[in-house]
Amino acid sequence: MNTPAETDMLASKDEGQENALDRVLVLEMVRVTEAAAVAAAQLVGRGDEKAADAAAVEAMRRAFDTLYMDGTVVIGEGERDEAPMLYIGEKVGGAPGKGPKIDIALDPLEGTTITAKAGPNALAVLAAAEEGCLLNAPDTYMDKIAVGPGYPEGVIDLAKSPTNNVKAVAAAKGVEPGDIIICVLDRPRHADMIAELRALGCGVVLIGDGDVAGVIAVTDEETNIDMYMGQGGAPEGVLAAAALRCVGGQFNGRLVFRNEDEKARARKWGITEFDRIYKLEELASGDCIFAATGVTQGSLLDGVKRRRKPTGETIMTTDSVVMRASSGTVRWIRGEHKV
Repeated sequence: MNTPAETDMLASKDEGQENALDRVLVLEMVRVTEAAAVAAAQLVGRGDEKAADAAAVEAMRRAFDTLYMDGTVVIGEGERDEAPMLYIGEKVGGAPGKGPKIDIALDPLEGTTITAKAGPNALAVLAAAEEGCLLNAPDTYMDKIAVGPGYPEGVIDLAKSPTNNVKAVAAAKGVEPGDIIICVLDRPRHADMIAELRALGCGVVLIGDGDVAGVIAVTDEETNIDMYMGQGGAPEGVLAAAALRCVGGQFNGRLVFRNEDEKARARKWGITEFDRIYKLEELASGDCIFAATGVTQGSLLDGVKRRRKPTGETIMTTDSVVMRASSGTVRWIRGEHKV
């Protein structure tokens, strides 16, 4: 894959003093999500979720191995006995024992069903942080609530009802509760919450899949989404928290355990407070990077597109975003890749 042509559409603030997440590594992370997105895009609409996911996983792993780092997957495709590649605890990077120690949270294809059905908002995503700065969230569910930047600290509280949270955000924004718009995964488990929100007069934006994009939507004024609420995957919660750490916002998450087996897995990764509500900085702390590339067309990013040049070359174009917490820098990057 070619090095993409990159365009900074927004790159304010100096990156400051370098650490393990140096500037070169920030941009290299985009190449990793680009590789996964391009691979998955070849299977959009083919109806095969497993094949699309496998293609993204293999491409992402190969791309990691070109980077000078000593990386460890802390959130991946599952545990070693469940996932042949990019499992929790797997070492990635081309400089084991030599390069900077980096923890990685990833979802090579966030929205496998979306991709199989050619729906919107499928992404290849990852977060990277210095060692020990990302929560080792087990592959279980998480109750989530999020708002974008600009609100007073503590405006949301997962321990409170949806009604109380909406009223708090509305008061802080200076509007009526009915003016607040909330993004929710369209699942039967959310029926009561959706009814409660609509009883307040709120607009509820239902999404079929892809709750990383759903959470990030609260940071973009153009989406008109004020809040995200509901239960989704815990790994996706950490990825979304990393993005919010980079651009501002608030997030609360609480792990949801359906059985003793899931609790045993959580203990394996050092989690013993099963009812704990995690705030943003407890999920993603220190300096961190978030990178995403669109697979299918979405509200945040364009999907991968194939076109043929007059010379006969086939080009895949990608649309990506990369963010860094220490500087607040956000870069929107368009790439062209020969295939």
